[in-house]
Amino acid sequence: MSAPYVLVVDDEPDIRMLVKEILEDEGFQVAVAENGVVAKQSLRDRLPDLVLLDIWMPDLDGISLLKEWAEDNGLPCPVVMMSGHGTVETAVEATRLGAYDFLEKPLSLAKLLLTVERALEADKLQQENLGLRRQIPHVQEPIGKSLVMQRLREQVKRIAQHDTWILITGEPGCGRETFARYVHAQSARRERPFVDLGVSSIAQGNEAIELFGSEDAERIHYGSLEQARGGTLFLDEVADMGLEAQAQLLGALDTGSFLRVGGAEPVEIDVRIIAATQRNLEDEVQAGRFREDLFYHLNVVPLHVPPLREHREDVPELLNYYVDFYVDHEKLPYRRFNMGAQNFLRNHDWHGNVRELKNLVQRLLILGAGDEISQEEIESAMGGWESLAGGVSNVPVSFDLPLRQAREQFEKAYMEFHLAQYGGNISQLAQMAGVERTHLYRKLRALGVDIKDRK
Repeated sequence: MSAPYVLVVDDEPDIRMLVKEILEDEGFQVAVAENGVVAKQSLRDRLPDLVLLDIWMPDLDGISLLKEWAEDNGLPCPVVMMSGHGTVETAVEATRLGAYDFLEKPLSLAKLLLTVERALEADKLQQENLGLRRQIPHVQEPIGKSLVMQRLREQVKRIAQHDTWILITGEPGCGRETFARYVHAQSARRERPFVDLGVSSIAQGNEAIELFGSEDAERIHYGSLEQARGGTLFLDEVADMGLEAQAQLLGALDTGSFLRVGGAEPVEIDVRIIAATQRNLEDEVQAGRFREDLFYHLNVVPLHVPPLREHREDVPELLNYYVDFYVDHEKLPYRRFNMGAQNFLRNHDWHGNVRELKNLVQRLLILGAGDEISQEEIESAMGGWESLAGGVSNVPVSFDLPLRQAREQFEKAYMEFHLAQYGGNISQLAQMAGVERTHLYRKLRALGVDIKDRK
């Protein structure tokens, strides 16, 4: 696990070395570049956590370099500008292009360190907020006072202290990502990024780019392995990874480095990998769909998350948690489950596990009225989809519509239902529906079905 990596770009040797020594004394890893050309090459060699960038340089000035980085896919990391002859106009332009802050020379040691720390902290919070928007609600700790959950949390705490790879198994919706995040939060890598990559949502042929990134003469795309530098990479539904990408990942894990697509210089790996799957990977190995050597690489420490029906006593606590969450975060009206409703839900089979429970709570708060939620209201709310699953025609389609629009309504309901059943797994949905994956992605986009919301 590495300390934050800072790139210092300044054409004055004394300033470069002074800043380098100061930051290294504070525990940072530091690289230096004397001009814009070297700075661009440094970003190809390794993605920094922060760039300290001088404005006035002879070959390529800092503002032009900042603009070039911003025009690619946005700034790759926080950038703090430095100048001894700055003007209000240059400061405004730097801020407009995305620079975090502007330091005047001669540099104040205290202000330099404070700005670096604040920039790194702001970037960390931004990444966490992106994760929260992708995965709401985000549970900091797996919920439940049952003996099963207590033992599982203790097991995770022990595992987290060792920097080993983990394979998390469990049914769709049981909380595999929650446990992956909990491992990260309990580990020595907690201050570094947690990057989640849903393998099943990657378009066919793009797996290598998403994992390893790409580069050409003009720009660099940093893949998930670099984005998670020093932290944790969570590979969700790893069984959906193609054999070619599996071989490339295995090679990277064996050598400790990889090449970006189109790149020539190796990039070192400093990341903990947590993989998750709802399938039995040993069966996938036997069927020839998953590499046996990669399986043993990932399965250093297995962690199985039980389905909700195996710890039903946690249902009331989960209900209360998600009621409070939606009241606080979506401003929905507070309602409570009466005792009869709680007992009914404790005995429900929960085929969709915690995700099904969360969605039910949200639906009841949106559509219901009154302070109390009863068993009758729950049965009514559950009835539509359960009767559909049982083969009864209760699909939300208007018979007054033209055939094309009615068919689209049915197709959308059909896709949303089975996406929920398969936990957002596109491969399983494609196999069940008899549709090729590429065509299925186009169909889902055309119907307005958001894949990420279903995962």
